[in-house]
Order: sequence, then structure tokens, then C-alpha cells
Amino acid sequence: MARAAVSNQGTKVLFSNYLLERLTRTHFLFPVILFYTLCVLMLLLSIFFTSSGFWVLLALFFSGAFAFTLTEYLIHRFLFHFNANTDRKKKIQYLIHGVHHEFPKDKDRLVMPPVASVLLAVFFFSIFWLLMKESVFAFFSGFCFGYSTYLMIHYAVHRCKPPKNYLRILWRHHALHHYREDEGNYSVSFPFWDFFFRSNLKLKSRNDIKEAMNLL
Repeated sequence: MARAAVSNQGTKVLFSNYLLERLTRTHFLFPVILFYTLCVLMLLLSIFFTSSGFWVLLALFFSGAFAFTLTEYLIHRFLFHFNANTDRKKKIQYLIHGVHHEFPKDKDRLVMPPVASVLLAVFFFSIFWLLMKESVFAFFSGFCFGYSTYLMIHYAVHRCKPPKNYLRILWRHHALHHYREDEGNYSVSFPFWDFFFRSNLKLKSRNDIKEAMNLL
């Protein structure tokens, strides 16, 4: 396992072209509001334009939210941390995720750029539509809810002090991924998946957590 390289403060210019550089940056509230809005619109479509009953819609909504937590884990583990064994692959990996590990407090890069997230949303919606037809509206509403909630959690973990309640586990879990070893603790919003797939980082001592949390 590799220890994550970190410059805990600052930012980095990825492109000399102004437009391309701006496309890599966004205020975290923009996609949060965008996908919560999409969540509401999809839920309204499911209520008024499908024949599903209340309990079915509720089950589809929560199934979609749960499905997002697994999707988040798989994308983070196998796409963002893919095995980059050539210089070209390492450059691609750095652009899509490595820069976040080097500058984890860069507030403009704590969420996926809207262009990329919208394209991914269209992709997932299309797949779900082929599988579920009209049931997709309630399911995708939950999926969008899960995504926006994940964005808020990820932003809070990097920019806010850890709380003194049970939510602290989210800060601790992600801090170990950034500040001890980056090949583990991939889930941000639902750490259960790391324990289920046995990718949770094993603690050597209490100092592992203490040192990582001090860097948040």
C-alpha cells in the first residue's frame, strides 16, 4: 500500500488554457443543488406519471440511494485508483483524482466538475431506464439524492472540523485514506462497503487515527 502524497494546503493549475482550467473547478454547492433539484423532479415524475403505489416508490427511492453508495465505492476504488503502470496512465489518474490527493483541501476541486457529473448521470439514467423502464424515475431520484448527500459529506470531511458525535466515523474513515494509505477506505458516504469488500485499512496503533485526524 502506498502512503498518499499530500500538500495539505494550496492548489495547482492543470491546464494553461483558461476555459479548460475553469472546467476543472466548481463551487461544491452547484452540483449539490443541481442533483437535489433533479432528485425532486424525478420524484415528481414518478408520483404523477407512473402507476406505482406509495410503498413501491419509497422502496425504489431508497434502493436508488443505496445503489449510489455502492457505485461511489466501485468508481473510487476501480476508476479513480486504477493501476496506473505507464506514464500516460499516471497522468490520466492524476488529472481525474491524483490532484485531489495532493491538494485535499482545495475547495474548488472537492466535487466532480459538472460537465463530467452530468455526462455520468445521463449514462447511469440510460442504463437504469433499459433495466427498469418507468420505475427508473423513483430509483434515479434516490440515486441523485445519494450523490448530492455524498458531495456534502465529502466537502464537510475536508473543510469542516470533525464532529463529536457518531458522524465522526466518516471523518476518521476518509482521513486514513488520505493521510495514511490511499489503497483502502474507498467509501466516503457509507464505510460499510470497505468492511464488506475487506478494503478497510487495518490500524496498527491509536496513533494512526490521531495523526490522520490532525491533518484534517
